[in-house]
This record gives sequence, C-alpha cells and structure tokens, in this order.
Amino acid sequence: MSVTVDELGVDLDELREAIREEYAMVAANPTQDFHFHTGRPLTALLNYDPAWLDKIPEKTIEAFAGTGNPFSMGILQSGENVVDVGSGGGIDSFIAANMVGPTGAVIGVDMTPEMLKRARQALAEADQQNVTFEQGYGETLPIPDGWADVVISNGVLNLMPNKEAALREMARVLKPNGRIQLADILVEKAVSNSGKQNIDLWTG
Repeated sequence: MSVTVDELGVDLDELREAIREEYAMVAANPTQDFHFHTGRPLTALLNYDPAWLDKIPEKTIEAFAGTGNPFSMGILQSGENVVDVGSGGGIDSFIAANMVGPTGAVIGVDMTPEMLKRARQALAEADQQNVTFEQGYGETLPIPDGWADVVISNGVLNLMPNKEAALREMARVLKPNGRIQLADILVEKAVSNSGKQNIDLWTG
C-alpha cells in the first residue's frame, strides 16, 4: 500500500514552495555556496563527457545541480522522444536533444519558474529546435500518454513525497517497451516518520 502525503504529515504546498525557493536561488546565483555541488565541476564529478557540453550555453551548465548521470545507463538514440522530469536549467535536456538529433524531440518539465526562465533563455541562445520546456510537476506531467521512448530524471524523485505517483506518471508517458534512465539519491536505511515531516530535511 502506498503512503500518501497526508499519511506522511507533509504539507505538499509548503514542501514544494521550500524546494522552489532552494532552486530559485540556484537559478539566480549558481556560483554561490550550496550544500550540494553545482555547475561544470559537478559534471566532471558525475563523469559527463566534456564533448556533451560543447554546444550547451554556459548559463545552463552553471545551474546544473543533479545527483548522478542518467546517460551512464545508455546513450539516447537518434529519433527518440525524451521527457526530462525535473529539468532545472536544462543541461540534461540539451544533452538529450543533441543525442536524439533533429528527428527526435525532448520536453523538459520543471516546477520552478526561475529555472524554466534560465532554460528558455539558454534555448533561445542555442537556437535548438528539438527541445521545449514546460512547467509542471513530476506527479502530473503535462505530456500525452505513450509519447516518450525514454524518460530521464536527475536528482528529483528524492524530492517528491509520493514517489509511486511520480513513477506511475513516468510509466504513463512512455511508449510500450520505453525505458526510464533515473539518477538519484538512495538511502541505506528507512527515514523515520518524524524525518519525513521535517521540510528542512527534504531541502537540505
């Protein structure tokens, strides 16, 4: 049986606002000190191929705040449709767009307006025709059923209280035999209920 937000005792609106504020700060000033790594140094830590970054605007790279490398599970193929859940400043969306080429398409989805603004500014600068960015939540993706060959996500599922709902949405937007390439944080032991109810722990 899945655990609902109410059962966890977490106010979803309050949690989302705290997460928005955190990543709005990254979007506004990505070079300041955070409790997590960001930017080009993080891409090196996570074994991103430097060649992937060649055509990506620096404003996107510097706002990178992922936790892993979804492309380590496989390079995307030409012509594939991709959804990037929690696309942030857009780095993984741009990498995916370059991998799938002009016959493929990428939709980045994020809930933080400041990150979407940064990603769309980079998109205008890069003049990339096969990627778009939409505002939305991982639990209710603004994507048609069965549209994607691949769903990617990087460091976002851990921020969602209802992970089962988010995973169902990823499955819903996938074509039959589609795949999920998910990079995220894992814990070695269960988090206590009191911990789950502490919004400060969700964001840092």
